[in-house]
Amino acid sequence: MKVHNVEMIMSAVRPEQYPTEGFPEFALAGRSNVGKSSFINKMIGRKSLARTSSKPGKTQTLNFYKIEEQLFFVDVPGYGYAKVSKSARETWGPMIEQYFITSEKLRAVIQIVDLRHAPSVDDCAMYDFLNHYNIPAIVVATKADKIPKGKWDKHKKIVREKLQMRKEDPLLIFSAEKGMGMDEAWAEIESRM
Repeated sequence: MKVHNVEMIMSAVRPEQYPTEGFPEFALAGRSNVGKSSFINKMIGRKSLARTSSKPGKTQTLNFYKIEEQLFFVDVPGYGYAKVSKSARETWGPMIEQYFITSEKLRAVIQIVDLRHAPSVDDCAMYDFLNHYNIPAIVVATKADKIPKGKWDKHKKIVREKLQMRKEDPLLIFSAEKGMGMDEAWAEIESRM
């Protein structure tokens, strides 16, 4: 998909605040600082619509990005070791769960992991949650440019096994730095619209 028209239309914390346009939604989940904002910016061809930060945990609401009047990317708060208060982190869990479980427009969760490292306990917990509620997942392994191409298959195998991925869920190699994996990611998204 060629993206010309994109806008961040709202930040929400409750269902009554979600957009009502009825476009398909694709949520982005991942550990704090795994590269979610970089993924979003690369996919939509913008430098900084989704704010990247040296301080993990910047996203504290559900941020809805409308793309080409056709779909929404929904950036959810990162999980893991974000340096935010414990009480703030505890409010995110129910907010994200409620959205994942109740949104009728959610087509898939794009779970971002770091190809260089085995998925964390938090990555596994997120994937287990998606599996438990039968929510389709597109797993995107970022930072592929940091690993020699000859080792990708080995790293993909580690990700698949550690997450205990379902056969139907794709695992895509991605690099925001090099623009690698964008076409594959868009193909997966468009096939679910």
